[in-house]
Amino acid sequence: MLYIVESPHLGRALKEEIESRGIPAWYVELWGNYIVATPPGTKVDGLKTPVKAVVELKTDYQLVSRQWKRDPTPVTIGDREIREGKIFIIAGPCSVETEEQILATARVVKEAGADALRGGAFKPRTSPYTFQGLGERGLILLAKARDATGLPITTELMDPEDLPLVAKYADAIQVGARNMQNFTLLKKLGRAGKPILLKRGFGNTIEEWLLAAEYVALHGNGGIVLVERGIRTFDKTLRFTLDVGAIAYAKQHTHLPVIGDPSHPAGDRRYVIPLALAILAAGADGLIVEVHPDPDKAWSDAKQQLTFQQFEELVAKAKALGKALGRD
Repeated sequence: MLYIVESPHLGRALKEEIESRGIPAWYVELWGNYIVATPPGTKVDGLKTPVKAVVELKTDYQLVSRQWKRDPTPVTIGDREIREGKIFIIAGPCSVETEEQILATARVVKEAGADALRGGAFKPRTSPYTFQGLGERGLILLAKARDATGLPITTELMDPEDLPLVAKYADAIQVGARNMQNFTLLKKLGRAGKPILLKRGFGNTIEEWLLAAEYVALHGNGGIVLVERGIRTFDKTLRFTLDVGAIAYAKQHTHLPVIGDPSHPAGDRRYVIPLALAILAAGADGLIVEVHPDPDKAWSDAKQQLTFQQFEELVAKAKALGKALGRD
Protein backbone atom coordinates (compact mmCIF):
# COMPACT_ATOMS: atom_id res chain seq x y z
CA MET A 1 0.00 0.00 0.00
CA LEU A 2 1.24 3.49 -0.84
CA TYR A 3 0.20 6.59 1.10
CA ILE A 4 0.93 9.93 -0.58
CA VAL A 5 1.22 12.94 1.72
CA GLU A 6 1.84 16.66 1.25
CA SER A 7 5.17 17.14 3.03
CA PRO A 8 8.21 15.39 4.53
CA HIS A 9 6.93 16.24 8.02
CA LEU A 10 3.64 14.48 7.36
CA GLY A 11 5.49 11.55 5.80
CA ARG A 12 7.60 10.96 8.87
CA ALA A 13 4.57 11.43 11.15
CA LEU A 14 2.54 8.92 9.14
CA LYS A 15 5.37 6.38 9.22
CA GLU A 16 5.51 6.62 13.02
CA GLU A 17 1.73 6.35 13.33
CA ILE A 18 1.56 3.23 11.17
CA GLU A 19 4.51 1.61 12.92
CA SER A 20 2.85 2.29 16.30
CA ARG A 21 0.16 -0.15 15.15
CA GLY A 22 2.74 -2.88 14.58
CA ILE A 23 2.83 -2.53 10.78
CA PRO A 24 6.16 -2.04 8.96
CA ALA A 25 6.40 1.27 7.08
CA TRP A 26 8.98 3.06 4.94
CA TYR A 27 9.09 6.77 4.17
CA VAL A 28 10.68 7.79 0.86
CA GLU A 29 10.83 10.88 -1.31
CA LEU A 30 10.66 9.75 -4.93
CA TRP A 31 9.76 11.36 -8.26
CA GLY A 32 8.43 14.50 -6.62
CA ASN A 33 6.22 12.61 -4.16
CA TYR A 34 6.31 12.08 -0.39
CA ILE A 35 5.43 8.42 0.05
CA VAL A 36 4.88 6.05 2.95
CA ALA A 37 4.91 2.42 1.81
CA THR A 38 3.56 -0.56 3.70
CA PRO A 39 3.53 -4.24 2.65
CA PRO A 40 0.99 -4.97 -0.10
CA GLY A 41 -2.53 -5.43 1.22
CA THR A 42 -1.94 -3.75 4.58
CA LYS A 43 -4.45 -0.92 4.43
CA VAL A 44 -4.60 1.09 7.65
CA ASP A 45 -7.91 2.75 8.51
CA GLY A 46 -8.64 5.59 10.90
CA LEU A 47 -5.35 7.42 10.40
CA LYS A 48 -4.93 10.73 12.20
CA THR A 49 -2.17 12.03 9.90
CA PRO A 50 -3.63 13.76 6.79
CA VAL A 51 -3.17 11.66 3.64
CA LYS A 52 -3.38 13.06 0.13
CA ALA A 53 -4.00 9.72 -1.61
CA VAL A 54 -4.02 6.00 -0.84
CA VAL A 55 -2.86 3.69 -3.63
CA GLU A 56 -3.74 0.00 -3.38
CA LEU A 57 -1.82 -2.14 -5.89
CA LYS A 58 -2.21 -5.74 -6.95
CA THR A 59 1.53 -6.32 -7.14
CA ASP A 60 4.49 -6.64 -4.79
CA TYR A 61 6.61 -4.18 -6.79
CA GLN A 62 4.55 -1.19 -5.73
CA LEU A 63 6.82 1.83 -6.10
CA VAL A 64 8.10 0.95 -9.58
CA SER A 65 4.68 -0.07 -10.87
CA ARG A 66 3.00 1.80 -13.70
CA GLN A 67 -0.35 1.13 -12.05
CA TRP A 68 0.00 4.28 -9.94
CA LYS A 69 2.63 6.35 -11.79
CA ARG A 70 1.48 6.51 -15.38
CA ASP A 71 4.08 8.97 -16.64
CA PRO A 72 7.41 7.37 -17.58
CA THR A 73 10.30 8.29 -15.29
CA PRO A 74 13.41 9.78 -16.95
CA VAL A 75 16.80 9.01 -15.41
CA THR A 76 19.73 11.42 -15.69
CA ILE A 77 23.27 10.09 -16.09
CA GLY A 78 25.77 12.92 -15.93
CA ASP A 79 24.28 15.58 -18.18
CA ARG A 80 22.34 13.10 -20.34
CA GLU A 81 18.83 11.74 -19.88
CA ILE A 82 17.42 8.29 -20.54
CA ARG A 83 13.77 8.80 -21.36
CA GLU A 84 10.93 7.32 -23.32
CA GLY A 85 10.94 8.33 -26.99
CA LYS A 86 14.72 8.53 -27.28
CA ILE A 87 17.36 5.87 -27.93
CA PHE A 88 20.15 6.15 -25.35
CA ILE A 89 23.36 4.27 -26.14
CA ILE A 90 26.02 3.28 -23.60
CA ALA A 91 29.15 1.81 -25.17
CA GLY A 92 32.65 0.81 -24.20
CA PRO A 93 34.88 -2.14 -23.41
CA CYS A 94 34.00 -5.02 -21.12
CA SER A 95 37.05 -4.13 -19.01
CA VAL A 96 39.24 -1.07 -18.71
CA GLU A 97 42.69 -2.36 -19.70
CA THR A 98 44.98 0.58 -20.49
CA GLU A 99 44.75 4.34 -20.78
CA GLU A 100 45.26 4.14 -24.52
CA GLN A 101 42.49 1.55 -24.90
CA ILE A 102 39.83 3.41 -22.92
CA LEU A 103 40.62 6.85 -24.35
CA ALA A 104 40.59 5.56 -27.94
CA THR A 105 37.27 3.80 -27.35
CA ALA A 106 35.70 6.81 -25.66
CA ARG A 107 36.61 9.12 -28.54
CA VAL A 108 35.29 6.75 -31.21
CA VAL A 109 32.01 5.88 -29.51
CA LYS A 110 31.32 9.54 -28.79
CA GLU A 111 31.97 10.47 -32.43
CA ALA A 112 29.66 7.64 -33.54
CA GLY A 113 26.84 8.88 -31.30
CA ALA A 114 27.10 7.18 -27.89
CA ASP A 115 25.54 8.99 -24.94
CA ALA A 116 27.69 7.40 -22.20
CA LEU A 117 30.84 5.30 -21.76
CA ARG A 118 30.91 1.94 -20.00
CA GLY A 119 33.91 0.02 -18.70
CA GLY A 120 34.54 -2.51 -15.98
CA ALA A 121 37.03 -1.77 -13.20
CA PHE A 122 35.86 -4.61 -10.92
CA LYS A 123 35.01 -7.72 -12.94
CA PRO A 124 32.96 -10.72 -11.75
CA ARG A 125 34.53 -13.69 -13.55
CA THR A 126 33.54 -17.34 -13.49
CA SER A 127 37.16 -18.49 -13.15
CA PRO A 128 39.27 -16.99 -10.36
CA TYR A 129 42.31 -17.23 -12.63
CA THR A 130 41.02 -14.78 -15.25
CA PHE A 131 41.45 -10.99 -15.33
CA GLN A 132 39.47 -9.41 -12.49
CA GLY A 133 39.80 -5.72 -13.45
CA LEU A 134 42.16 -2.89 -12.55
CA GLY A 135 40.20 -1.71 -9.52
CA GLU A 136 40.67 1.94 -8.61
CA ARG A 137 43.21 2.37 -11.42
CA GLY A 138 40.42 1.47 -13.85
CA LEU A 139 38.11 4.04 -12.27
CA ILE A 140 40.79 6.72 -12.62
CA LEU A 141 41.19 5.88 -16.31
CA LEU A 142 37.43 6.06 -16.83
CA ALA A 143 37.42 9.50 -15.23
CA LYS A 144 40.21 10.56 -17.62
CA ALA A 145 38.11 9.38 -20.54
CA ARG A 146 35.16 11.43 -19.26
CA ASP A 147 37.36 14.50 -18.95
CA ALA A 148 38.65 13.98 -22.50
CA THR A 149 35.26 13.41 -24.17
CA GLY A 150 32.53 14.74 -21.89
CA LEU A 151 30.81 11.34 -21.85
CA PRO A 152 29.38 10.32 -18.48
CA ILE A 153 30.70 6.97 -17.24
CA THR A 154 29.04 3.82 -15.93
CA THR A 155 30.80 0.94 -14.21
CA GLU A 156 29.89 -2.16 -12.23
CA LEU A 157 29.89 -2.43 -8.45
CA MET A 158 30.34 -5.88 -6.91
CA ASP A 159 31.25 -5.40 -3.25
CA PRO A 160 29.10 -3.11 -1.04
CA GLU A 161 32.30 -2.03 0.71
CA ASP A 162 33.52 -0.50 -2.57
CA LEU A 163 30.45 1.73 -2.93
CA PRO A 164 32.11 4.96 -1.70
CA LEU A 165 35.05 4.41 -4.06
CA VAL A 166 32.92 3.63 -7.13
CA ALA A 167 30.48 6.47 -6.36
CA LYS A 168 33.41 8.88 -6.19
CA TYR A 169 34.18 8.30 -9.89
CA ALA A 170 31.07 6.91 -11.62
CA ASP A 171 28.11 8.85 -12.96
CA ALA A 172 25.99 5.68 -12.80
CA ILE A 173 26.51 2.33 -11.09
CA GLN A 174 25.83 -0.99 -12.77
CA VAL A 175 24.50 -3.98 -10.84
CA GLY A 176 25.60 -7.10 -12.70
CA ALA A 177 23.47 -10.17 -13.30
CA ARG A 178 25.17 -12.11 -10.50
CA ASN A 179 24.39 -9.36 -7.97
CA MET A 180 20.77 -8.68 -8.91
CA GLN A 181 19.60 -10.33 -5.68
CA ASN A 182 22.43 -9.12 -3.47
CA PHE A 183 19.93 -7.43 -1.18
CA THR A 184 22.54 -5.86 1.08
CA LEU A 185 24.03 -4.17 -1.98
CA LEU A 186 20.61 -3.10 -3.29
CA LYS A 187 19.71 -1.46 0.03
CA LYS A 188 22.97 0.49 0.06
CA LEU A 189 22.44 1.57 -3.54
CA GLY A 190 19.10 2.97 -2.43
CA ARG A 191 21.09 5.49 -0.41
CA ALA A 192 23.92 5.96 -2.92
CA GLY A 193 22.68 9.12 -4.63
CA LYS A 194 23.67 7.73 -8.04
CA PRO A 195 21.52 6.30 -10.85
CA ILE A 196 21.52 2.50 -10.98
CA LEU A 197 21.66 0.24 -14.04
CA LEU A 198 20.01 -2.94 -12.76
CA LYS A 199 20.75 -5.99 -14.90
CA ARG A 200 18.39 -8.93 -14.79
CA GLY A 201 19.97 -12.09 -13.42
CA PHE A 202 20.35 -14.82 -16.03
CA GLY A 203 18.38 -17.23 -13.83
CA ASN A 204 15.76 -14.80 -12.55
CA THR A 205 12.13 -14.22 -13.42
CA ILE A 206 10.82 -10.85 -14.54
CA GLU A 207 9.03 -10.44 -11.20
CA GLU A 208 12.27 -11.05 -9.28
CA TRP A 209 13.97 -8.44 -11.46
CA LEU A 210 11.30 -5.86 -10.74
CA LEU A 211 11.34 -6.67 -7.04
CA ALA A 212 15.10 -6.04 -7.04
CA ALA A 213 14.31 -2.58 -8.43
CA GLU A 214 11.73 -2.19 -5.65
CA TYR A 215 14.50 -2.76 -3.07
CA VAL A 216 16.48 0.15 -4.49
CA ALA A 217 13.43 2.43 -4.67
CA LEU A 218 12.18 1.50 -1.18
CA HIS A 219 15.50 2.66 0.24
CA GLY A 220 15.27 6.06 -1.42
CA ASN A 221 16.71 5.89 -4.94
CA GLY A 222 14.31 6.36 -7.85
CA GLY A 223 17.01 6.67 -10.53
CA ILE A 224 16.73 3.07 -11.70
CA VAL A 225 17.28 1.79 -15.25
CA LEU A 226 16.24 -1.80 -15.93
CA VAL A 227 18.64 -3.78 -18.15
CA GLU A 228 17.63 -7.00 -19.92
CA ARG A 229 20.75 -9.05 -20.76
CA GLY A 230 19.50 -12.51 -21.61
CA ILE A 231 18.63 -15.59 -19.55
CA ARG A 232 19.73 -19.21 -19.44
CA THR A 233 17.42 -21.64 -21.23
CA PHE A 234 17.68 -25.13 -22.71
CA ASP A 235 19.08 -23.65 -25.94
CA LYS A 236 22.88 -23.29 -25.98
CA THR A 237 23.24 -21.93 -29.54
CA LEU A 238 24.02 -18.45 -28.27
CA ARG A 239 25.54 -17.55 -24.91
CA PHE A 240 22.15 -16.64 -23.42
CA THR A 241 18.60 -16.29 -24.70
CA LEU A 242 17.58 -12.67 -25.22
CA ASP A 243 14.14 -12.20 -23.64
CA VAL A 244 12.54 -9.47 -25.75
CA GLY A 245 9.22 -10.27 -24.09
CA ALA A 246 10.69 -9.12 -20.78
CA ILE A 247 11.43 -5.73 -22.34
CA ALA A 248 7.86 -5.35 -23.58
CA TYR A 249 6.48 -6.45 -20.20
CA ALA A 250 8.71 -4.13 -18.18
CA LYS A 251 7.81 -1.16 -20.39
CA GLN A 252 4.10 -1.75 -19.84
CA HIS A 253 4.19 -2.65 -16.14
CA THR A 254 6.79 -0.20 -14.78
CA HIS A 255 7.45 3.50 -15.25
CA LEU A 256 11.23 3.00 -15.24
CA PRO A 257 13.46 3.24 -18.32
CA VAL A 258 14.34 -0.13 -19.86
CA ILE A 259 17.42 -0.78 -21.95
CA GLY A 260 18.93 -3.93 -23.39
CA ASP A 261 22.39 -5.52 -23.50
CA PRO A 262 22.87 -7.39 -26.80
CA SER A 263 26.50 -8.33 -26.15
CA HIS A 264 26.02 -10.93 -23.40
CA PRO A 265 23.17 -12.91 -24.97
CA ALA A 266 25.03 -12.95 -28.29
CA GLY A 267 28.39 -14.11 -26.97
CA ASP A 268 29.64 -13.55 -30.52
CA ARG A 269 29.98 -10.16 -32.20
CA ARG A 270 28.34 -11.46 -35.38
CA TYR A 271 24.97 -11.50 -33.62
CA VAL A 272 25.20 -8.33 -31.55
CA ILE A 273 23.73 -5.94 -34.13
CA PRO A 274 20.66 -8.09 -34.94
CA LEU A 275 19.96 -8.56 -31.23
CA ALA A 276 20.42 -4.84 -30.58
CA LEU A 277 17.83 -3.99 -33.22
CA ALA A 278 15.43 -6.56 -31.74
CA ILE A 279 15.85 -4.90 -28.33
CA LEU A 280 14.93 -1.50 -29.77
CA ALA A 281 12.04 -2.90 -31.79
CA ALA A 282 10.64 -4.44 -28.57
CA GLY A 283 10.38 -0.92 -27.12
CA ALA A 284 13.58 -0.51 -25.11
CA ASP A 285 14.80 3.01 -24.39
CA GLY A 286 18.39 2.22 -25.30
CA LEU A 287 21.34 -0.14 -25.42
CA ILE A 288 24.45 -0.97 -23.43
CA VAL A 289 26.96 -2.58 -25.75
CA GLU A 290 30.59 -3.71 -25.56
CA VAL A 291 33.09 -2.09 -27.96
CA HIS A 292 36.88 -2.54 -28.10
CA PRO A 293 39.71 -1.20 -30.32
CA ASP A 294 40.96 -4.76 -30.99
CA PRO A 295 38.38 -7.24 -29.66
CA ASP A 296 40.39 -10.37 -30.39
CA LYS A 297 43.06 -9.14 -27.96
CA ALA A 298 40.61 -8.04 -25.24
CA TRP A 299 41.41 -9.21 -21.71
CA SER A 300 37.79 -10.32 -21.15
CA ASP A 301 34.75 -11.17 -23.31
CA ALA A 302 36.86 -10.99 -26.48
CA LYS A 303 34.37 -12.79 -28.75
CA GLN A 304 31.37 -10.54 -28.14
CA GLN A 305 32.90 -7.05 -28.28
CA LEU A 306 32.26 -4.98 -31.40
CA THR A 307 34.96 -3.37 -33.47
CA PHE A 308 34.77 0.38 -33.97
CA GLN A 309 33.45 -0.13 -37.48
CA GLN A 310 30.74 -2.51 -36.27
CA PHE A 311 29.67 -0.04 -33.59
CA GLU A 312 29.34 2.71 -36.19
CA GLU A 313 27.19 0.33 -38.25
CA LEU A 314 25.04 -0.42 -35.19
CA VAL A 315 24.43 3.28 -34.48
CA ALA A 316 23.51 3.96 -38.10
CA LYS A 317 20.99 1.10 -38.10
CA ALA A 318 19.64 2.12 -34.69
CA LYS A 319 19.04 5.64 -36.00
CA ALA A 320 17.19 4.28 -39.04
CA LEU A 321 15.07 1.99 -36.86
CA GLY A 322 14.41 4.80 -34.39
CA LYS A 323 13.20 7.02 -37.19
CA ALA A 324 10.85 4.29 -38.42
CA LEU A 325 9.52 3.90 -34.87
CA GLY A 326 9.10 7.67 -34.42
CA ARG A 327 11.92 8.00 -31.87
CA ASP A 328 15.07 10.13 -31.61
